Amino acid sequence: MTPGQILALILLAMAISAGGTWQVQEWRTGKMLAEQAGLHQGELAGVGAAAAKQVSEEQGRRLALEKTLATSDQQHTRELSDAQRNQARLLDRLATTDLRLSVLLDATDSAGGCGVPAAPGAVGVVHGAQRVKLNPAHAQRIIAITDAGDQGLIALRACQAYVRAIAP
Repeated sequence: MTPGQILALILLAMAISAGGTWQVQEWRTGKMLAEQAGLHQGELAGVGAAAAKQVSEEQGRRLALEKTLATSDQQHTRELSDAQRNQARLLDRLATTDLRLSVLLDATDSAGGCGVPAAPGAVGVVHGAQRVKLNPAHAQRIIAITDAGDQGLIALRACQAYVRAIAP
C-alpha cells in the first residue's frame, strides 16, 4: 500500500467515525428532546386541568350565588305583595267602616281639656282606658304612611340580603 492509499484509508476511517459520532449524537439529542417534549406536554396538561378545575369551581360558586339571590328576590317579592295585600285589605275595611281606628287618651294629661274622665264611671260601660275614634280619612292617611314605611323596610332588608350574599 502506498502512503497515499494509507492516508486515504485513514481519512475514510475518520470520516466514517465522524459520521457515526454525529449520528449517535443526533440520536441522543433526539431522545433528549423527545423526553423534554413529553415532560412539557405533561406540565401543560397539568396546568390545563388545574385551570379547568378552577373555572368549574368558579361556575359552581356563581350558580350558588345566583340561586341564593333568586331565592332572596322571591322572598322579597312575596313579603312586599303580602304587605300590599294586607294594607289594601285594611284600607278597604276602613273605607267600608267595618273597622275604625282609635287612639288611647292620656288620662294624666290635664292640658288637653277634653273633659273625658280618666277612669270609667257609672255613665259608661267601657272598661279600661278611654279611646277616641279617628276620622276614616285620617285613618286611611295613617295606613298609607305605614304602608310606605313597610315597603321601605322590606326593600332595605332585600338590599341588605343582596349585599350579604355578594360580599366575600
